[in-house]
Amino acid sequence: MTGPLVSQTANDFSAADRVRVLAEALPYIQRFRSKTVVIKYGGNAMVDETLKQGFARDVVLLKLVGINPVVVHGGGPQIGEHLERIGKKSEFVQGMRVTDRETMDVVEMVLGGLVNKEIVNLINQHGGKAVGLTGKDGGLIRARKMVLSKTKADAQRPSEIIDIGHVGDVQSIDPHVVSLLDEAEFIPVIAPIGVGADGATYNINADVVAGKLAITLKAEKLILLTNTTGVLDKAGALLTGLTARVVQELIEDGTIHGGMLPKVERALDAVASGVKSAHIIDGRVPHAVLLEILTDSGVGTLIRA
Repeated sequence: MTGPLVSQTANDFSAADRVRVLAEALPYIQRFRSKTVVIKYGGNAMVDETLKQGFARDVVLLKLVGINPVVVHGGGPQIGEHLERIGKKSEFVQGMRVTDRETMDVVEMVLGGLVNKEIVNLINQHGGKAVGLTGKDGGLIRARKMVLSKTKADAQRPSEIIDIGHVGDVQSIDPHVVSLLDEAEFIPVIAPIGVGADGATYNINADVVAGKLAITLKAEKLILLTNTTGVLDKAGALLTGLTARVVQELIEDGTIHGGMLPKVERALDAVASGVKSAHIIDGRVPHAVLLEILTDSGVGTLIRA
């Protein structure tokens, strides 16, 4: 299924092809009807115009057939561009953006405003009813400050604490506002910004928010869009249908490493906490979300407990 859907245009399909596609999708639509799917939207899918339009249509289609998509988006490149415009250099420590008060203002403007509203507008243009939120709305995401530590060479000495500013982790999620939107046939689009007990605003990694939200909502699926094919073996072949045990073995033998590790960890956390399956898929493929959910072959790596 993946090849024809990616390489052919609508005009290339015969009536029989169209019926075959619908027939293959039907059991998946029946299985996942009324289920929640949390989708982390980022990477090339957020910047390529054709992929952006396709993603919006896919989300609308899922809602129309009775599946409840919840979108959590990133926006790192867009934040970097806006910081550059005001002459502020981006600084990263252990992969986390150092976020002082001025940077946090830019993060909130870009994620909660520009990026969020663009996604909402795209979905609405294609016939959906999207509503944009940040984790601050309705007390959705309660955050705690993230503190990094640098281990000293001398084990007897305390670790050095690194303050990276307004970067947070998820302390808790209140699902009520998302559930109300789902029930009213709206599509929630969530920017990964939370608020602390002290009222401070925190920037949170979108993969982390998507994973925690999937657990809280008891989602059927967690889908993480990436700029890679998925989890690959040492020969570069795509791996899928993995159990948590197999994934742990792949981590231990070094097959899964580098930038894929955090995404796999989010997937493992989700399936260990009740999410039926997690998917790491290639957002560079047109209609990747539909291919993964509604076809036999899929388009990425599926992980189960």
